[in-house]
Amino acid sequence: MTETIHVLGFSGSLRKGSYNTGLLKEAARLLPDEMTFETFDLQPIPFYNADVDEQGVPDAVENFKERIAAADALLIATPEYNYSVTGVLKNAIDWASRPPKDTPLAGKPAAIMGAGGIYGTVRSQLHLRQIFLFTGTHVMPKADVHVMRSWEKFDPEGNLTDEETRERIAQLLIALRDWTLRLKAGA
Repeated sequence: MTETIHVLGFSGSLRKGSYNTGLLKEAARLLPDEMTFETFDLQPIPFYNADVDEQGVPDAVENFKERIAAADALLIATPEYNYSVTGVLKNAIDWASRPPKDTPLAGKPAAIMGAGGIYGTVRSQLHLRQIFLFTGTHVMPKADVHVMRSWEKFDPEGNLTDEETRERIAQLLIALRDWTLRLKAGA
């Protein structure tokens, strides 16, 4: 019997018809048999404020950190805003990284994908990798998904219509499964 890998996915976009949230919906449909998947909505997470943190971690943040801790791996869908990740995504990571010695992000396997404009999300994915250096999150070195000209690959409801992108997401999920198992085995 093969070990089941539980993946937590979250999108750096709050938009109702978000292409990046659409990527996560498609990932849920394309899962290999050995994987389970849940998504987390970042909308309820408040702006990070150390004063608030000292008074007690907000429930939405505590829930996010618990979901990260319970997951075997992460799948992050990031848009690109101003050559970087969104404030929503960075804020959620900032909360999850506190306190640094107890962050559930440390040692967690992760994969990144993103839907964007003419260049896809190349720069935001690189910036996200840089952010995860601090948290000790083990982002896969290869098999990321960059969806260029997203408006041509999704319908008005945010559903993926492009078969090539679908295949790349399926390959990413298999690579994430293998990456997670390899890290769990200590390889």
